[in-house]
Amino acid sequence: MKMLMADYRVGNLHSIKKALELAGAEVEVVTDMDRLLDAKCIVFPGVGAFDCTVSPIASITGKLKERLDAGVPCLGVCIGTHILFPGSDEGELSGIGFFEGRVRKLKSRTVPHMGWNTVEGKDPLMEDVPDNHFYFAHSYYCDPVSRDVVKGSTTYEGFEFATLMRRNNVVATQFHPEKSSESGLKFLKNFVSFAEDKA
Repeated sequence: MKMLMADYRVGNLHSIKKALELAGAEVEVVTDMDRLLDAKCIVFPGVGAFDCTVSPIASITGKLKERLDAGVPCLGVCIGTHILFPGSDEGELSGIGFFEGRVRKLKSRTVPHMGWNTVEGKDPLMEDVPDNHFYFAHSYYCDPVSRDVVKGSTTYEGFEFATLMRRNNVVATQFHPEKSSESGLKFLKNFVSFAEDKA
């Protein structure tokens, strides 16, 4: 399975690329965002601010949504998940809008939410994951309109929010599987198998 990973020039892509390769994928990092439109599988990695991340794909967000609506497998991680929404409290630009809803500031006392936490929920992508602890590093969370897309959630300082979402063939995480040890690697292996089956 060959995946094209977007390089928005705002974050370190080495860890997610290496983790996906360990999970069995062939990963090519691209800076020409137009190439994403022909990808068999798209990866939107984490780390970065909303507007800086959206800016390189601003001219093709509509076409990207069409591709995702058509069933192209995709993995979004952290900020890569945020840009799949129409907009964010963190920025002014418009996202892809694949998920209905909005990205909002965390309603917890301590922000950012950094460190290990649990993801509660059932989804085939969590099958055989050693445990449900994953690594987080974020100040904003996704608030989807439809709860049907929410496949996992996390509670931080008494506030519960979506941390694993899926619609069609798009999988989106708030946590960082590439920083989540064996659980993260198994999750990514499950995604690679899922993407191979759908591509």
